[in-house]
Amino acid sequence: MVSIKAYIATRALLTIPMVLILLTFVFVIMRILPGNPVLALIGMKASEETIKSLMEQLGLNKPLWQQYFEYIYNLLRGDLGRSMIWGRRPVINEIMNRFPATIELTIGGFIVSILLGLLTGMIAGVKPYGKIDATMRIYSIFVYTLFIPLIGMIFQYVFGVYLRILPVGGRIDPTLLPRQITGLYTIDSLLTLNFPAFISAVRYLILPSFTLGLVLSGVYTRLVRSSLLEVLSQDFIRACKARGLPNRIILFRHSLKNALIPILTMMGLQFALLLAGAVLTETTFSWPGMGTFLMERIQYRDFTTVQGTIVFYALFVALISLLVDIIYAYIDPRIRY
Repeated sequence: MVSIKAYIATRALLTIPMVLILLTFVFVIMRILPGNPVLALIGMKASEETIKSLMEQLGLNKPLWQQYFEYIYNLLRGDLGRSMIWGRRPVINEIMNRFPATIELTIGGFIVSILLGLLTGMIAGVKPYGKIDATMRIYSIFVYTLFIPLIGMIFQYVFGVYLRILPVGGRIDPTLLPRQITGLYTIDSLLTLNFPAFISAVRYLILPSFTLGLVLSGVYTRLVRSSLLEVLSQDFIRACKARGLPNRIILFRHSLKNALIPILTMMGLQFALLLAGAVLTETTFSWPGMGTFLMERIQYRDFTTVQGTIVFYALFVALISLLVDIIYAYIDPRIRY
């Protein structure tokens, strides 16, 4: 346990330079791009005095090095700054308003990708080197090359426009909004026993979740297949077969459990990819999450909000990665740090 604690501390410390490098990169890029954020905010017809006054209020008239170190200083105090537009609200409040929507979509896509990946990977692994195996491998390649906006629009047309069985945008029917507790509509509706809201939230979640999960399920297909084939060829599986254990018991109790060890690491990495893929999915399905929020603020050149969102993303992904490594260590006692 001591070694794991040391590993956690080391990983936490390594997160600091990673976030700092990422923040510096975003800080520089946002400021070398052409255009003035004040003009993006108030329009081209604003007077020179108004522009200068607003730039002074936002601190944009200061040298870049001074802006950078002031932002780092505030960040170390836990202050992500204030938005440059629309009332200059604290960035952390803006993020918290949108983050639950992204988490709900990411979890939905994550569940879909795991279920599809495990199912197709197990089918390929149990019947290797045949037509079924070849079909599953082709599936894994095909879905991973899909373009999220394209496949999303196809699903919108088929299930929303043609069949009219699922909504094509938004998070929930506006008339059924549950009382906000966690910000996750599916959870909040269950906590408040608002079952019509729960059904509505699930219906709105199906298409974006399936679109996002389908694209990333192909990675699990190939990984589950290769891990399962490796485990099934080991001596303890032969011993189980020699003892006459049913194939179902061998597969689910012995083989799959051991095959999941490398897959668990991929789950953490895929969760980060799901957060990134949510940007495209949210844009396609008008999902009011972090992706649409970030795209909107980039267009307005809202420096502080973009920087704060990137830092928040980086810290969240680093935390998920650290949790996966800790779980990995507990599952596989052979691992030492």
